[in-house]
Amino acid sequence: MQQLPLQLQPKESCTFSSFFSGSNQLAVDILQDIFSGGGEQQVFLWSAEGLGKSHLLQAACKMASSHGLTASYLPLDEMPGVTTDILQGVEHLDLVAIDGLDAVLGDLDWELALFALINQSRESAVSLVFAAEKNPAELEMILPDLRSRLTWGPVFQLKSLSDDEKLSALQSRAATRGLELPDNVANYLLENYPRDLFVLFDNMDKLDQASLVQQRRLTIPFIRQVLNSEA
Repeated sequence: MQQLPLQLQPKESCTFSSFFSGSNQLAVDILQDIFSGGGEQQVFLWSAEGLGKSHLLQAACKMASSHGLTASYLPLDEMPGVTTDILQGVEHLDLVAIDGLDAVLGDLDWELALFALINQSRESAVSLVFAAEKNPAELEMILPDLRSRLTWGPVFQLKSLSDDEKLSALQSRAATRGLELPDNVANYLLENYPRDLFVLFDNMDKLDQASLVQQRRLTIPFIRQVLNSEA
């Protein structure tokens, strides 16, 4: 297999088991089913930032690796100046997950390369997962045929978790770390700090570390002490 110009490893924490799906369970099921032998060959995810697109793409790559398959995660919005050379050889992989698709649309070279990749995927049986902040119908692009190619598989809009789902997710995250997070404390986190789930999880990780160091339970005064000191 031709050597890829760049290999980016998914984060260890980005797995399907660590993703709280809420009303997004069908999208999660479809992604997990890609490797069953009878699943979809192409999937497109879209949503506003912070709802889990990148998490799911990386989870799909990790699952592919766990099945002994080859995969590449390409977050184009985090790769300034990236060229289409990064796609050379990817048609020989089992899975290509292209994140931040919005970052390269409007560039004819990129659109032609993506158009070719989708066509090649049908012949080489590589699975493709795309993610963007808008659905294919709303993305600004030069090639109308690329827009239609992006809908060759199911298109899912990821939905935000409800507050009750976020509370459950926080308490589950705490429990995996051996911490008790009472309802009133979890609600305090939701009401006084950003509600983006990944910010909430980042705060939970900070609290976990501080709790270990100081041997303290998770209480509202303790949360204020830890999180407000970093503001």
